[in-house]
Amino acid sequence: MKLPSDSKLTEDGLAPAGQGKLLLIACGALAREILALIEANQWHHMALTCLPAILHNRPEAIPDAVEAAVRKHRDHFERIFVVYADCGTGGLLEARCKALGVEMVAGPHCYSFFEGNAAFAAHDDEITAFYLTDFLVRQFDAFVTKPLKFDKHPELKEMYFGHYTKLVYQAQTNDPALTELAKKHAETLGLEFERRFTGYGDLEVALASA
Repeated sequence: MKLPSDSKLTEDGLAPAGQGKLLLIACGALAREILALIEANQWHHMALTCLPAILHNRPEAIPDAVEAAVRKHRDHFERIFVVYADCGTGGLLEARCKALGVEMVAGPHCYSFFEGNAAFAAHDDEITAFYLTDFLVRQFDAFVTKPLKFDKHPELKEMYFGHYTKLVYQAQTNDPALTELAKKHAETLGLEFERRFTGYGDLEVALASA
C-alpha cells in the first residue's frame, strides 16, 4: 500500500493533511492505516500525531507519553482521541485517559481491534498463535529479531517460540509481497502460517465514531 501523498509528518509529528478540530494521538505502528483512513473518508477535521512504536517494548511508559502529548496539544484542538488500546499497560492507560478527559480505542491490543474485538475474543483456543500486522511484517527485524537477539543467538528462537504453533498474519491490505514476507517470517520461526484479511476492523469504526 502506498502512503497518501500528504502523509509526511511535520517536525512536531502532526500530519499536514488534518489540521482540524480533532487530534488523534496514535501509536506510530498505526500511522499508515490512520492516514489511509483519513484520506479515504475525507476526514479533514482530523489531525494526527504519533508516538514511537518502540514504546510497545516498554508499555509501562505509554501512559506518561500519551499524557505528555495530550498536555502539549490540547489547547490547540477541540477534542483529542487516543488511538491506542490497552497495549500491555494493565488498565493504566485507560485510567490515565479518563483522568485527562480523553477517549481511546476499546480493546486489549491492535491484534484484537484489527480483527474486531468480538471476533478476536472468540479465538480463545489461539493461545499458541503469534500475530503479525502489516506494520510488524515490514518491521519484523526491528521489533522481533533484534530485540530478542536471535539473529546473534539462534538458540534463543526455540526458547521464545517453542510453545507457539502458528503465525497468524492479520492483513490490513491485499499486498502479495507482504504476504510472501509474512510466510518467510513464519518459516524463520518454524511455525505454521495463516493469513487473515482483517482490513482496518474496529480501528475504522472507532475513528468514524470519533
